[in-house]
Amino acid sequence: MGNPGFTDLARLRVLVVDDNPTFHRVFRAILRSLGVQHVYEATNAVTALRELQDARPHILFVDWRMEPVDGLELVRLVRNAEHSPDPMVPIVMLTGHAEAHRVKAARDAGVTEFLAKPVSMQSVVARLDEILYRPRAFIRAPVYVGPDRRRRRRDHRGLERRSDGEGALDRLIDV
Repeated sequence: MGNPGFTDLARLRVLVVDDNPTFHRVFRAILRSLGVQHVYEATNAVTALRELQDARPHILFVDWRMEPVDGLELVRLVRNAEHSPDPMVPIVMLTGHAEAHRVKAARDAGVTEFLAKPVSMQSVVARLDEILYRPRAFIRAPVYVGPDRRRRRRDHRGLERRSDGEGALDRLIDV
């Protein structure tokens, strides 16, 4: 769905996938205080896929640590499964473990944004702002499906911006 073009968060549909009922209550309260009226909840990957099909949420917030299918595998299913209801839905990975290798693994699986627990209203607003008002292009490639992993866009001027270090690419362009 990409950028649903919201000026008012009341129409936004959000699916929160986490196996902790306390987290659901806290996160729902944060979203409601921001004006989000349609908050759907799932406690596992199976229920999440059903909600993705039925509720057609605009954004998923997915906890990394769940059983038996973790959040990372759920992201891969949403992005890559042949019958995925919406492979382009923005996905925010939630986790209490924000080490660099985890952030990279989530990014490489197709996560749109990463949000470390404990969450705050400001951190949720920042992720919603990125998704809704500064969406990234969506990439479909043989080895990756998800948002463009590059955050900054640089205008390129000139011949070839990449080089093999020996000038071979530049020579090919000159021919």
